[in-house]
Amino acid sequence: MTHAIASPGTSPNGLVAVAAGGVLSGLLTPWCPQLIDRIGAVPGNLGIALVAVPFAVLVFIVVRWASANPWWAALLASIVTMVAFAAAVNAAVFIDGQLVSATRVGRNALAGLAAGFAGAGIMALGIALLPAGPRNRMARLPMLIVGTVTGGLLALDNALNLDLTSVLYPVWQTCVAVGLATALRARDDRPG
Repeated sequence: MTHAIASPGTSPNGLVAVAAGGVLSGLLTPWCPQLIDRIGAVPGNLGIALVAVPFAVLVFIVVRWASANPWWAALLASIVTMVAFAAAVNAAVFIDGQLVSATRVGRNALAGLAAGFAGAGIMALGIALLPAGPRNRMARLPMLIVGTVTGGLLALDNALNLDLTSVLYPVWQTCVAVGLATALRARDDRPG
């Protein structure tokens, strides 16, 4: 536990580095589908999960940097991140399909909120299961809230017809990564 308290990820400068990593991974993420398409036939959800590799790498670094978790737990957190990304995309597609009578902007906003909630929720559950993860449920709540709210930026991405760039990914990944680092460095280990 001493390592988690003394980790560089616990300083304000550490959170700035995590935020910069979130922006960088968010800028790289929209380029991943083109790279995956060059690989060949990658089945549905696996292809979607592979799009999350830049963010999964950041999550690996954050879990190792801001907590006392072993390397295998950081790898597991990265895999959970990729699963969360696939679930978020599926949630957005599902909500968009259910709201056929709504306006395009309304569908995109609600689909984005659902995707943000699904992605951040699965990640919050995943970090709770880490060996050195926060046991206090309230430590994970800010990550869930900002992940849900910033998911609504999907409407802006679609309104601007963004393809190889995004407003959603850099903002969402930055907010969730900082929320993850903050939750991992929570010193209150009481079950709550």
